[in-house]
Amino acid sequence: MAYKVFIDGQEGTTGLRIVERFRNRTDVELLTIDGELRKDTAERKRLINESDYTFLCLPDAAATESVSLCENKNTKIIDASTAHRINPAWAYGLPELSARHRDKIASSKRAAVPGCYASGFNAALYPVVKEGLVAPYHPIVCHAVSGYSGAGKKTIAVYEGAEKPEEYNSPRQYSMGRHHKHIKEMMAVSGLSYPPIFNPIVDDYYNGMVVTIPLHLRAMAKKTSAQHVWEVMAEHYEGQNFVKVMPFQGEGVLADGFLAANTLKDTNLMQIFVFGNEDHVLLCSRLDNLGKGASGAAVQCMNIMMGIDETTGLL
Repeated sequence: MAYKVFIDGQEGTTGLRIVERFRNRTDVELLTIDGELRKDTAERKRLINESDYTFLCLPDAAATESVSLCENKNTKIIDASTAHRINPAWAYGLPELSARHRDKIASSKRAAVPGCYASGFNAALYPVVKEGLVAPYHPIVCHAVSGYSGAGKKTIAVYEGAEKPEEYNSPRQYSMGRHHKHIKEMMAVSGLSYPPIFNPIVDDYYNGMVVTIPLHLRAMAKKTSAQHVWEVMAEHYEGQNFVKVMPFQGEGVLADGFLAANTLKDTNLMQIFVFGNEDHVLLCSRLDNLGKGASGAAVQCMNIMMGIDETTGLL
């Protein structure tokens, strides 16, 4: 049996990547929309309701509209926008966080794919908050660097165009007004009482990211060490297919001492690193912003909802 799948917003970066991941699957039948009708409400409604699974790769308002068009009680929706990520009625699509998160995805008809930065942030912070090592009121700071592929079609065109400004050859920090759209998601999922100071940076390479959270050991909620934080992280993610905790201090993994951001490009993998000394601990997550941070996570959610091996089409 082949499941009917519709991708609303298939022409975008995430949609195209989802299509690629279905290329060799015989259990999926893609429902396609004529290019001239891709914004036609009636045609989109028809395809959404004909599908077993619909992926929403759209801006928030359009994603919300698409959900309202669904009248088929059996259609399951996986939304890659920001619109439903902190809606308690929707499953949060990072199953590695806990058995509760995985079970909710498996039993739900609605799943929200995490934001790319938020995926790395929550994967790194959630275990230490859950363990009581970091208090919910802790003043969290997060730095992150990403390739430009997540910046949207217009920005991608500038990076890849013949008239690229000189400034685009360097890392560029943004969201200077402190209102990045992933902050509410970071707070809600990791259980924080206050917004983190989040400093995202886009750089002149296509895909891949590193999310970094520095912590003072003296400010932790419990007396601990960098080694113990690593042990907590390793135990939390033991046995996961896609999220792997690397050896303490990156030993044997970072031969030159540099943590590159594009190492996991074109995969659905995430690596968690814990570095530290007697004063500080550094939590780092490395992933592909288009993979585990978008299309790969979306397909993984669908696999879990189908009740099949979550790695199908992703390894």
